[in-house]
Amino acid sequence: MGPNQYGKAETRLVRVERGPAGDRITDLNVSVALRGDLAASHLTGDNAGVLPTDTQKNTVYAFAREFGIDGIEAFAERLAEHFVASQPSIHEARVSIQQYPWQDVDGAHTFRRDGSEVRTATVHHGHYGTQTVSGVTGLVLLKTTDSEFHGFVQDRYTTLPETRDRILATSVDATWRAVQGRPDPAAARAALVEAFADTYSLALQQTLFAMGSRVLQRCPEVLEVRLSLPNRHHFLVDLAPFGLDNPNEVYFAADRPYGLIEGVVRRDGVAIPEEVAWTF
Repeated sequence: MGPNQYGKAETRLVRVERGPAGDRITDLNVSVALRGDLAASHLTGDNAGVLPTDTQKNTVYAFAREFGIDGIEAFAERLAEHFVASQPSIHEARVSIQQYPWQDVDGAHTFRRDGSEVRTATVHHGHYGTQTVSGVTGLVLLKTTDSEFHGFVQDRYTTLPETRDRILATSVDATWRAVQGRPDPAAARAALVEAFADTYSLALQQTLFAMGSRVLQRCPEVLEVRLSLPNRHHFLVDLAPFGLDNPNEVYFAADRPYGLIEGVVRRDGVAIPEEVAWTF
């Protein structure tokens, strides 16, 4: 039997903190995966070392009530450490959490869901200690100018014209990690947004590096930032057949295919430990 794991995926948890100044919502999707001395369950059906996935789900809910949720990183770390410490057959735990943002509407009891953006945290806990990776997905950003793209390779199949002024849009997937401490996720997110906004972009690759570098500047605990930036193309529509000009006003927003720019920005002069990866 090779590497194996099991757990309870996508436990939906909404916690309401009630107070005289109004309520606060924490909306999570929690996934647990466990590894350890579990071969017997696969080979002979012996479940003596198996903590039921239903128990894992119940633990998520109980911990939310007993300990509260003081940030998704801390909540994930508490869960991962518990599963390893409480079960002799479990040697490693991975807890991944997605947090869905809600915005207060009336200062009391009414909220609205805030777009497609999702906060993320993944914690690995085992013999190697605890590794925490935080991030954000679905952070949609767009700038209407201050972006160019030219000087690229052209061959017999190239039809894309060079441009000195274009819309630049993306949906940011970013993760960051530190050896110690928990970087402020709000500061990291703000750094991503600010760098996208104030970088005069000659390529989305350049913008990616600027965004990752800004996170490293603002969050000294962070050792590396991983970014995946789809280029959400906006093409200028040719209105000449209708006798109209188009001075960079009317665009076609294409959803696919799209360019996908990905990269890792690392802090210079710092040894970065190998990230735990649960892959088969």
